[in-house]
Amino acid sequence: MRYLGLDLGTKTLGIAISDYTNTIASPMCIIRFENEAYETTYQSLKDIINEYKITTLVLGFPKNMNNSIGFRGQTTLEYKSMLENWFNLEVVLEDERLTTVEATNYMLEANLSRKKRKKKIDALAANIILQTYLDKIKKG
Repeated sequence: MRYLGLDLGTKTLGIAISDYTNTIASPMCIIRFENEAYETTYQSLKDIINEYKITTLVLGFPKNMNNSIGFRGQTTLEYKSMLENWFNLEVVLEDERLTTVEATNYMLEANLSRKKRKKKIDALAANIILQTYLDKIKKG
């Protein structure tokens, strides 16, 4: 039983994976796609899910700061439905407010160049989303 963390953007899908004990999340990769062509992520996700025997997807849910659901949140709900239909797996929504800011701060502290940050930001945001979820389920 392993988890996959997902950070959905307009052109990229950041992916993180749990270890076998579901204690630690690690950034995995980024799937790029044309502007909001989310269906093109199917095959890459299918390959990852099958190779790593993923049982649960943890999808970042971008709520507004006042806890309302805006346009990006609605898009995420639609993508959640696509994932459930494609893979017949549990898809858990995890609040992702400020995860990109947190990921950027980590990379700034590590003195990564802007170019390197841009390449890694979505996978690191997915990592933060997944780690938050793993920590939550460990607490019970």
